[in-house]
Amino acid sequence: MTLAANRIVAGEGISVLRIAGPTITAPGVAAVTIGLAMGLIAKWTRLRLLGAVFGLAGLLWLLSRSAPILLSQAGEYARVSPAAGFWCLVVIFMLLMADALAALKPGPLMRGILLFAILVALVLVLRSGMLSDLSVLQEFSSRRDAFFSEFLRHLGLAFGSLAAAAVIGFPLGILCHHRVALRGATLPVLSFLQTIPSLAMFGLMIPILGWLGSTVPGAQAIGIAGIGFAPAFLALLLYSLLPVVGNTVAGLASTPPAALEAARGMGMTSSQRLLRVELPLGLPIILTGLRIVLVQNIGLAVIAGLIGGGGFGTFVFQGLNQTATDLILLGALPTVVLALTAAILMDILVELTRRTPEETV
Repeated sequence: MTLAANRIVAGEGISVLRIAGPTITAPGVAAVTIGLAMGLIAKWTRLRLLGAVFGLAGLLWLLSRSAPILLSQAGEYARVSPAAGFWCLVVIFMLLMADALAALKPGPLMRGILLFAILVALVLVLRSGMLSDLSVLQEFSSRRDAFFSEFLRHLGLAFGSLAAAAVIGFPLGILCHHRVALRGATLPVLSFLQTIPSLAMFGLMIPILGWLGSTVPGAQAIGIAGIGFAPAFLALLLYSLLPVVGNTVAGLASTPPAALEAARGMGMTSSQRLLRVELPLGLPIILTGLRIVLVQNIGLAVIAGLIGGGGFGTFVFQGLNQTATDLILLGALPTVVLALTAAILMDILVELTRRTPEETV
């Protein structure tokens, strides 16, 4: 644990064994130790998974018991945070859990149930107040309304740019699939946009949209300006086009020639072949492109806070300006959870749409 005099100064690292007596710390330390020992047994996958759960439960116990004790011995403005050892153990147990789940190979339904159970457990822990003494949750308590407002703004940036890229990219990808010349002109341009660094892309949007907002009548009335939501949204949209268009082209091109010949033999028109054969068979690859875009945009939306676009990046850059580490975590941790959740859900969706050989026949 780390104990600091206030929210912006560097804290002092304190071993959990020095915080309280063995009657308080022993259960948590024992759970962590047992979890690590169970994780060493490579043959028993379920035992490794159980060990990861044991270890995480032990860490939760230590956090919930140690924070109140440390604060009771400190000043009015003191803050308590998990230290580096805690985060290292969290990473170890999460890797053990991921490795065990990969070995067990649960189906899409089971993965969805596990994800739902983990999210429900996380919400219950946070709502129970067990960790309310931690500095990051104190930052949340003082910014509760702003947090949910920025959460919605972050979702708007990530999912809104994804929807706009899908509306533009799907038809463009279909045209590129059928017209080689258009494909040769479009994909290099989109690839070039993808190579522009994110900070540079966001910076380029400022003068362009600033000029549009000041010269086009009514532009500012609909939110077009040099800073704010519009330049962030446009930058994310431009980044999204290459995965959507490229994967649409790749998905349609993956249709087996035999399937196309059979469709022609049945008298299908080109539109019918597209809707009934090419799109269904290429859907997993197309959805993989959407997965790339969604996870990418959830992360890149953090940078939108730098140009007034809102989202969790607002807390990250406020924390950097104030040297408040826990304020940075208030923006970073939800972003990580949101990206992981979106990635898992999209993986499940891709697997559900993938045709098995028996289904294809």
